[in-house]
Amino acid sequence: MSKIALKIQWLEGADRDIALPHYATEQAAGADVRANFPPENRDGITLPPGARALIPTGFAMEIPRGYEVQIRPRSGLALKHGITLVNSPGTIDADYRGPVGVIVVNHGDAPFTITHGERIAQMVLAPVLQGDFALATDLGDTQRGAGGFGSTGRT
Repeated sequence: MSKIALKIQWLEGADRDIALPHYATEQAAGADVRANFPPENRDGITLPPGARALIPTGFAMEIPRGYEVQIRPRSGLALKHGITLVNSPGTIDADYRGPVGVIVVNHGDAPFTITHGERIAQMVLAPVLQGDFALATDLGDTQRGAGGFGSTGRT
């Protein structure tokens, strides 16, 4: 597996004892991202059912040109607690240099507390292709054609 350099910088007030993004296993596609609350809120946050919040990570990064970082939910939090991300996957563009935050939502039936240092998401570095959009007077035919949602059936 090849590696691409991804520069990460601590933000002011970040707890530097919290791990930066890292891969839990040798072949993991996503690096774990942890909540890193500011000093005045190191107790974390409790999300009631249906609530959402922007969770700070304590870092900013420089993504190489031609790449993006996708922020994705953690499957264990989703299955066990109904915790997921509102805009999944969230895209961080290569030209963004601000604080990285994760928009978390509680789809569960009980309040959920996100603690300082907890793994809340995973990030995937991915190559980007940009389309060259061209106006056309007609589009090629396919078997499906303009059939939309559910047009191919259930089975």
